[in-house]
Amino acid sequence: MLERRTDLALEAHELLGGEKKLPGVTCRETEAEGFPLTTVEVTDREGAQALGKPEGTYHTLDLTGLERREEGAFPRAVAALAKLIAPLLPKEGEVLVVGLGNRAITPDAVGPQAADRTLVTRHLIDMAPEHFGSFRPVAALAAGVLGTTGVESGEIVKAVGERIGAKAVIAVDALAARRVERLCATVQVCDTGIAPGSGVGNHRFALDRESLGVPVIAVGVPTVVDGATLAADLLEEAGRETDPQALAGAPGATLMVTPRDIDQRVADLGKVIGYGISLALQPELDLAGLEMLVE
Repeated sequence: MLERRTDLALEAHELLGGEKKLPGVTCRETEAEGFPLTTVEVTDREGAQALGKPEGTYHTLDLTGLERREEGAFPRAVAALAKLIAPLLPKEGEVLVVGLGNRAITPDAVGPQAADRTLVTRHLIDMAPEHFGSFRPVAALAAGVLGTTGVESGEIVKAVGERIGAKAVIAVDALAARRVERLCATVQVCDTGIAPGSGVGNHRFALDRESLGVPVIAVGVPTVVDGATLAADLLEEAGRETDPQALAGAPGATLMVTPRDIDQRVADLGKVIGYGISLALQPELDLAGLEMLVE
């Protein structure tokens, strides 16, 4: 049986027919800084079981306008992301930003690139209190992957978070989507944490409140689509019947498909996410001031 893989709560809801009155699940469409925004809320165990997602709030921001290089799209995308992240954070305390993924594999590098573009202040507050004393303490970490470090990302994050006394963790990772048009064009923000490797069916140590003991905000970007899922959707759109067993066993079923301009898209989104996180954590800053400190 072919399971259509997606990490997006919005797409999981669509696979159930997009029912507005699904028990334990609500879905609403609004806008954020001119970008379409869909919010899916999983309110109880029944909804979590139906959707295959933990209870919580899932925002999906459509940044197609950024991909098209619309005028003013970058500052609007940063502001929209900051407004989604800020309410999910505790009011005070140190925050650890974690870029999950393998920096050497471009579709998996959005986490490390976002961490690179996040304003880190933990060390500056003590070194230059006259300039940074009012800033919130922030640390950033690109945790690497088990295959290159020999250590689970979650184990590294847990150890570092406990050592610095982090009150919250923001984890950024690459995801898998069902629809090609959502690749590198959407950002999902949720308050339920994340399981590194889930996008390619390689679930690892989960980063969530249960495992880390603090709130975990997950920011994810779909950079790949499963080959079998893509084939099934294309055949369905063409009005042709699909044989789930045949598709699941086809040679291309194990492929992961990604855009050909993935390098530029990941770089763009890494900057948007890093800046969005920074403005959510340092609301006294504006985009111009942030650029001076980060770039």
